[in-house]
Amino acid sequence: MTAETQLPQATGSCCSPSGSCHDSASADAKQGDVTTVYQVTGMTCGHCEGSVSQEISEIEGVTSVKAVASTGQVTVTSKAPLDEEAVRAAVDEAGYELAGQA
Repeated sequence: MTAETQLPQATGSCCSPSGSCHDSASADAKQGDVTTVYQVTGMTCGHCEGSVSQEISEIEGVTSVKAVASTGQVTVTSKAPLDEEAVRAAVDEAGYELAGQA
């Protein structure tokens, strides 16, 4: 085969950027996710990150949480926008304070 005949295959298809007709539905579902970054005070270590992440992950609709103690930032991905008071309650339950959105 020459590079000329491989080029159309390498660029994908009309179905999705990866060239698969099957992953377009999952890509659409992920496009609806909402990512919000919150500022949390008092986190100093990995244990803190784990406690905050665990409490926030229990909020309905949350699909992922990443807490970083060194910056105090917590990135939350959810299926829909979250009620900030629910996030505040979860952070309080973990023993820290939500300063608001970063």
